[in-house]
Formats: sequence, C-alpha cells, structure tokens
Amino acid sequence: MTGNQSVTVDFDPQILLERAREARERAYAPYSNYRVGAALLGRSGRIYTGCNVENAVYPLCTCAERTAVVKAVSEGEREFVALAVVTENGGTPCGACRQTLREFAEDLIILIGDAAGHYRQTTLSQLLPESFSAADLPLAPLEPSRLAGHP
Repeated sequence: MTGNQSVTVDFDPQILLERAREARERAYAPYSNYRVGAALLGRSGRIYTGCNVENAVYPLCTCAERTAVVKAVSEGEREFVALAVVTENGGTPCGACRQTLREFAEDLIILIGDAAGHYRQTTLSQLLPESFSAADLPLAPLEPSRLAGHP
C-alpha cells in the first residue's frame, strides 16, 4: 500500500507475533543483548521476517524491521498490511525504521509485543505523525532521453 490508501484485511495477530518471536531468536546482538524480531505481512499474504544484526561498528547495525522490509522488497512485495515487532520489553520501532516503513505504508498496522507474550496494536501514522513521504518531494525532472523526445 502506498500513499494514503487505507487497508482492511483480516489477519491473525498471534501468527504474526509468533513469527516475530521466532525471528527474534535468530538475532545477532552480542553488544547490546537487545534481540528484536519482526514479521511483516505483505498484501499477498506472505510473511517476511527479520531480526536485528549488530556490528562492532555500531552505525552498521541493521534493525529487524528494516531487514524484513528489504527481504520483502527484494522478493517483489511492495504493499504491506501489518508488522509485528517483538522485543524483551515491548520496545517500538526506531525512527529510521518508521521512516522506512512509511515509504510503503502510511497506515500500516503495527503490533508491539514483549517476551512475556503481551502486545498492543497501533498504526504507523500514530507512531510517525505528520510524516515525510514521496508526496512531499518536488516533481522529478525528466530524464535526458525523454527531453530529447525519446519514448
């Protein structure tokens, strides 16, 4: 889903949360010991999982949510319905992950779970109000080949 489209899709939150819990077990977090798992539900019905992968050079770490988005996009999925994120204490997606998710789905349903099995539901638009998107960019200039009259 892109832009301001709304989506109404039935899905089982427990299945999405379980897939995120499973992904969390695969996290590579030797520095923070803060394991995160994510499960992203595509419009196709397919679930893409991700975990955080830390690095001794901290800026090179990859969040679970962005891992799931990259996996999905690399496999051709561009429309998303819901995301489950599971951490030890129910932490929410970071700002970079929120903005990455916003590229594809303004009103994405987000389930935030903890290690004890509790969760709450929110939306990306609640976590990232007044967000920046492609709609805020000026129109892209025409490519040189199009300026020359080539199709």
